[in-house]
Amino acid sequence: MTSDTTLVVVPTYNERESLPRVLKRLMALDTEAEGLGSVHALVVDDGSPDGTGELAEEWASEHPGRIHVLHREEKRGLGQAYVAGFLWGLEREYARICEMDADLSHPPGRLPDFIEAAREVDFVIGSRYVGGRVTVVNWPVGRLLISLFGSLYARMITRLPVSDATGGYNLFRREVLEGIELDRIQSNGYSFQIELKYRAWRKGFSFQEIPIVFTERDQGESKMSKAIVVEAVWKVWKLRFLDLFGRL
Repeated sequence: MTSDTTLVVVPTYNERESLPRVLKRLMALDTEAEGLGSVHALVVDDGSPDGTGELAEEWASEHPGRIHVLHREEKRGLGQAYVAGFLWGLEREYARICEMDADLSHPPGRLPDFIEAAREVDFVIGSRYVGGRVTVVNWPVGRLLISLFGSLYARMITRLPVSDATGGYNLFRREVLEGIELDRIQSNGYSFQIELKYRAWRKGFSFQEIPIVFTERDQGESKMSKAIVVEAVWKVWKLRFLDLFGRL
C-alpha cells in the first residue's frame, strides 16, 4: 500500500440497487491528478439476502486492487461494520480511512476536499449543519428534527464542539483510528458517530467541519429505527460519565 492512499469504507445491507452508483463515482474520482493520492473502496457486507455482497465481488473483479469486499455472516449493526472496516484498513496501512453510506446520501464528489483538509487536521467531518445552515434534501420534517435535536443533545451532554455530531460522512487519518481504541467502542447507530468523534476529540486530535449537501436515498429503505434513537439518548450519558471517571 502506498503511503498516500485513502480507503472509503462502505457498509451494506440490501443495497444492490444503490451500491453500483456509489462505486462508479468513487472510481471516477481523479484524486491522483490533483496530488491527493489514490482512492480505494471497501464494501463491508452483512450477509445481504438481496445479493449485494456478490455484486460487490463483481465490481472488485473489474477494479482489482481498488475495490475490496469484506463479508460478514449476519447483520450486526452499522457501528460494528465500520469498526471491522477500519481494522481491515489499518492492517493494510492506508493513510486515511473514510466512512460513506452506500445510498448516495453522502456526495462522493466532496471526498477530494476531505483529503485536502486532512493535510492540515487529523479528521474531517462532513457537516449538514455547519455555520447555522441546514443542507438536507428530501428529508421529512420529523427526521430532520430528530437529527438536529440529536446533535444538539449530544453537544450539550458531552460538550463535543461540532455542529453535526451524528453525521456519518467522516474521514480520519490512520493515527486517529489507531489512537482511540476501536475495540472499546460499543455503539452502533447514531451514537456510534457521536462516540467516534468524541473519543477522537478527547484524545486531542484536531478536526475540521466541511459543509455537505445530504440527500435522502431514492432507492431502498432507511435503516433508521426507534432502537437507534433510544440507544443514542442514553449512550451520550454513558460516554460523559466514563470520561468524567477516567474510564473512556
